[in-house]
Amino acid sequence: MKKGNRTFGKILMTLLIIFFYLPILYMIIFSFNEGKSLTVFTGFSLRWYKHMLESRDMMEALYTTFSIAILATIISTVVGTIAAIGLSKSKKIIREVMDQVNNLPLMNPEIVTAIGFMLLFITFKVEKGYATMLLAHIAFCIPYVMLSVMPKIRSLDPNLADAAMDLGATPWQALIKVIVPQITPGIFSGALIAFTMSIDDFIISYFVTGSGVKNLSIMVYTMSKRVNPSINAVSTLVVVIITLLLVLINVVPVILAKKAGKSEIGKGKVLVPSIAGIAVLVIGICIVRFGGGTGNLPYEGQTLYVYNWGEYTGEKLIPDFEAATGAKVVMENFDSNEQMYIKVANGEAYDILVPSDYMIQRLLEEDMLQKLDQSEIYCMEDLADAVVGLPYDPQNEYSVPYFWGSVGIVYDKTKVSLEDLEAEGFSIFLDETYKGDIYLYDSERDSFMMALKALGYSMNTQNEAELQEAYEWLISCVETMEPEIVTDEIIDNMAQGRKALGLIYSGDATYIMSENEDMGFYMPLEGTNLWSDAMVIPKNAKNPALAHEFINFVSSYDYAYDNSSYVGYTSPNQQVWDTLAGEGGDYEGINAYVPRTGYELDEVFEYHENTRKLISNLWSKVKIAASNAG
Repeated sequence: MKKGNRTFGKILMTLLIIFFYLPILYMIIFSFNEGKSLTVFTGFSLRWYKHMLESRDMMEALYTTFSIAILATIISTVVGTIAAIGLSKSKKIIREVMDQVNNLPLMNPEIVTAIGFMLLFITFKVEKGYATMLLAHIAFCIPYVMLSVMPKIRSLDPNLADAAMDLGATPWQALIKVIVPQITPGIFSGALIAFTMSIDDFIISYFVTGSGVKNLSIMVYTMSKRVNPSINAVSTLVVVIITLLLVLINVVPVILAKKAGKSEIGKGKVLVPSIAGIAVLVIGICIVRFGGGTGNLPYEGQTLYVYNWGEYTGEKLIPDFEAATGAKVVMENFDSNEQMYIKVANGEAYDILVPSDYMIQRLLEEDMLQKLDQSEIYCMEDLADAVVGLPYDPQNEYSVPYFWGSVGIVYDKTKVSLEDLEAEGFSIFLDETYKGDIYLYDSERDSFMMALKALGYSMNTQNEAELQEAYEWLISCVETMEPEIVTDEIIDNMAQGRKALGLIYSGDATYIMSENEDMGFYMPLEGTNLWSDAMVIPKNAKNPALAHEFINFVSSYDYAYDNSSYVGYTSPNQQVWDTLAGEGGDYEGINAYVPRTGYELDEVFEYHENTRKLISNLWSKVKIAASNAG
């Protein structure tokens, strides 16, 4: 019986190890994938490691992560240890109160702590960036150090320090030579926990940073919003670094003990040198990668602050622009136009924004954009006629297109017929043939566009009765069809044919079709959203001259091609469009890459504040209904 229990225990332990480590192994394998897919291995390549090492953003994130982790560990360990020793000599009531205060951050949800730090920095008008992230990390690491040190202090003889001083030691000597050696295991445990917590943190870091400062957690979060295999490469690098650190801490003491002829040598003697050595290595690599000047270039030493969608730039754009101008590009990413608007409306300064059409209209109405200096913009003649002179900026006085496209239906041609799509249009999302086999996109604008178009209305309607009817259409969809409401995860999922059909942006459909020949893209005859994302310069931009240079650079053939071929969205540059969609081009025969133009029922979104609020409230109710139905 005991033997059977032991066997069962071994099997269970093996399964648990597989459960925990198989995803890491999977990630490491796909970091060497030739293609962009995160699920289909197409061949061995170091492409994504090369991209990682060439990316200033990734290397700076690596530097930020480890430099902050080391500094936060050292400072929090010193402060936490001194605080714990001081509390051990305090009155009981003070100790009990401080114990509760110390435990509060440990039990508090991270999001609450993060918002608290953010409000603190805003209240005292502290500019968010590296310093605020470091201060926040020190603050949340201190309680973990104290929690590790306090039990060791309680186990000491309370008269130990007094005895040392009776024998002639000074208070400082009693602390350093008597107390600290006795509590060293607790100190190093606290330091290791602090280091781990700092390396691992995302939520607090996300809320307290600014000015383009990102650690690896924020970088990985940004990269995970779209298909980017570099996420596997940078994650693998972190796994290798942490594994090396653990080997040094656990194996080196054993080797040293054998050489010294001792039974044991404390891990603490290896911990600090190991962490310091790895930190120096990582920081050194990063400094070699992006340190130093670039020579006598026109914008040497200047910085351009760009606020763009996540994973919306090609592989060469940023490094080549920096090399050509001598400037440094700090790019922050947003997930939605509304998130971008909040930061800009609160006064955060950027040189370039890349909002969508309706948001540009809003920014113009609120006088938050400056006119472009047309004498400095020489790229307009290269742009396609279909994407210039759009309603939100008919003279292109304020904006230059970055990407454009439409919204349509991506479908599995082995499951869905083109005839059904032509007959039903967007109403195919109510066809119970595909119940439980559809994706809806988590976008209030595009979901209501679909419903309004299916009902024969304009997607820019301000009629509340029509909007209510569209809401009921969507409620019927989520309650009867059991859709999965997703964002960018639809890309890889549909590339693998996991559902029959889904609502999608044309650029994402382009990638899916290039990965899977069984996938198709259809734009319903009821009309759809013809959208445009464009580059604009805010009124509070600090470097508009460099911003104009960036706009021209992005719009030039080479870098418009780099952008479009990498991301998959349609380039506004006519020559790039023709090349990629033409014979031998990356997207030859892929209709999703070429937006439908000149069709009278296709519309560009307009901004109406009251309508936006109503749609936002109704979409929240739709998602609640979908959750309840699921």
